[in-house]
Amino acid sequence: MRIMIALFFICSANIAMAQSIDTYEEYYYPKITSQEVFSRVLLIPPKSDKDVRIGFATSITQAQLAAPESPRFVIFAKGKEAKKLIIIALDDNIFKTLYRARALLAQLTSNLRGNKFLSKQNLTDEGTFYDLLQLMQFESLVISDGETWSHEVVFAPE
Repeated sequence: MRIMIALFFICSANIAMAQSIDTYEEYYYPKITSQEVFSRVLLIPPKSDKDVRIGFATSITQAQLAAPESPRFVIFAKGKEAKKLIIIALDDNIFKTLYRARALLAQLTSNLRGNKFLSKQNLTDEGTFYDLLQLMQFESLVISDGETWSHEVVFAPE
């Protein structure tokens, strides 16, 4: 009987551990090598849902595909309710370092400054890419060179 109880607890612990494992890690990107928490809240977020988050990733992809050059990174939303945004480099130079990846995020911020959503929220001057993701109620962002490193930003509004 004790063996059965011990097996039950071992199986339960393994199931709980498996559920907490990132199912995208080592499939779309290598193991997460660094992490940060973004908790700034500029305003109370408007209602956002899965369609808004998927539409956001899709609109960036459509803009990339409409450009004359080939995309250098892919962006997509995953997970329950599409609350995890993933950005993966497609070549060896764009995200060679985390600093280059952050530069790309800054460029995305600049590109989004004319976005109707940001201007409607009066965030065209101070809002960043992280602020926008948090407003759309993403829970995390993973950015990776697709080979050696992955960086996770966890959105934890206070």
